[in-house]
Amino acid sequence: MILKKKLWERSSLYLILDAQVCDHARLWEVLQAGVNNGVDIVQLRDKLGTVLKALAFIRRAQCCLKGRIPFIVNDRADIAAAAGASGVHVGQDDLPVACARAIAGREAIVGQSCQTLEHLARARREGADYAGFGSVFRTLTKPGRPAMDMKLLASAVRRAKIPVFFIGGITRSNIHLVRAHGVTRVAVCREILLARDPARVVKELKRALTSG
Repeated sequence: MILKKKLWERSSLYLILDAQVCDHARLWEVLQAGVNNGVDIVQLRDKLGTVLKALAFIRRAQCCLKGRIPFIVNDRADIAAAAGASGVHVGQDDLPVACARAIAGREAIVGQSCQTLEHLARARREGADYAGFGSVFRTLTKPGRPAMDMKLLASAVRRAKIPVFFIGGITRSNIHLVRAHGVTRVAVCREILLARDPARVVKELKRALTSG
């Protein structure tokens, strides 16, 4: 628990590697650029790929990271456990937090996606280590989900009892809007994955999050 506390104290930028946005070769390039330039946590989101391909990528990533930062697997606690990943991230319709932890391991980091303050409160009660909160802005990952009222962000920051990473359409051009509501942690996907220079984008996002 002490190690997790230290992790949350220093974590502000969470990179989502989405295999439906880029192929694994590109995800590998972005992973390396990200971890060398300020990313604090990485997640593999691969809804359509094979288990074996995901396992191979995660194991390779684990060797690259050497425990420097956590590597999280989206949805699949079984794959996280098999690959020795740091943890698993579940949605509202996925395995309950306790079940995900039972599969991934007692020391695993377990995060949960939340869209409301009620979701946040329940995630904490059920033992989630952190929450992803969004979609903040409209995003192609969740095309049917409307953008959030910005006032909700401030309420989530104020009322959450666990670390919260705000997610959904966050870019260099709009991150100041979330920062204005007290947000200090974000999760980012396309803004980094599709960038011509991912390292530069990571640095700029991290600077925006950590500057006074």
